[in-house]
Amino acid sequence: MRPLWRDRDTLQVGVDPRRAAALTGLGKAAAIVSLLDGSRDAAEVVRTAAAYGIAPDAANRVLGLLASAGVLDDFPAHLHKTLPDYLRARLVPELACASLAYGHGDGGARVIARRRAAFVRVYGAGRVGACVATFLAASGVAWVSCRDRGTAAPADITPAGLEAGDVGTNRAAGVARAIRRVAPETRTADDATRLPDLAVFAGRPDPVEVAELMRNRVPHLAVLADEAIGVVGPLVEPGRSACLRCVDLRKAQRDRAWPVILAQAGGALAADVSPRACDTALAAATAALAVAQSLTFIDRAGPRPPVTANGTLEVVLPDWQWRRRSWLPHAACTCGATQITAVTGIGAGRGTL
Repeated sequence: MRPLWRDRDTLQVGVDPRRAAALTGLGKAAAIVSLLDGSRDAAEVVRTAAAYGIAPDAANRVLGLLASAGVLDDFPAHLHKTLPDYLRARLVPELACASLAYGHGDGGARVIARRRAAFVRVYGAGRVGACVATFLAASGVAWVSCRDRGTAAPADITPAGLEAGDVGTNRAAGVARAIRRVAPETRTADDATRLPDLAVFAGRPDPVEVAELMRNRVPHLAVLADEAIGVVGPLVEPGRSACLRCVDLRKAQRDRAWPVILAQAGGALAADVSPRACDTALAAATAALAVAQSLTFIDRAGPRPPVTANGTLEVVLPDWQWRRRSWLPHAACTCGATQITAVTGIGAGRGTL
């Protein structure tokens, strides 16, 4: 964050009061701030400050105050050395944002280490799925593969996904090319023998693929943008939070015809419906929120699970107001999440529709 002067003796770090911190009474010790450019460790900062006539005790005091205020990052040297210069430079915004959002004080090191170890498989390479894949790769996820046997059509083109040159080619291959354009270091080849750390269903999921993920206890996130509505969630941790079948059972309680409607909506003919009522802004917004929920899960940095655990985030155009809808585990479902929820209270205390 930017250092700014409130008055002759008070330095404010950051602009927005929700993040900023102010230090007063600095005197000539304010010169220490100019030394915090990432080129020195703490000991070197203190030694250099001494050359400016600043006592070590004063220098350590300033560093301590900045650290306690959450505005000083101490990025581990060993991780700094393992990240190539290009990758580290590209991920600077990701590192800065993670450090501020989670308050780790390590310059985002913990977060980027988790992302560099993660494998995410995206099912579906349409408007939303392609954006999800490229956003994940650009955010530092080391391995992002995509499964889609379809052929790219003009309606699949989006600024952050498939481009005009991909029309007529395999959509999954087009997503791999899109990823390489923004994050060439990302692994894109799929491996059927390897279970992902997280799966993302971009579109109506295949029940067979969902059942496989449930058997193997693979966390998965459902994402759908159609009929001018965007839905992100639920994020399913098998046996721990509401699964996709739990949601369908809840819907069937309210609408007896829901299983019949669902069978038709997810059938073979569903792929032939064109055009989907999902414009560029809705596709990008839904994909961005899905990636945010995915990263929250991968980062594992907050005290609470992502808001899409036992819930969905939904937007209905044209008001563009995202709202959360709760979906608790269903007693008739065999996923086993009802007992966990009864004990831990997962999903309690959140807004509902």
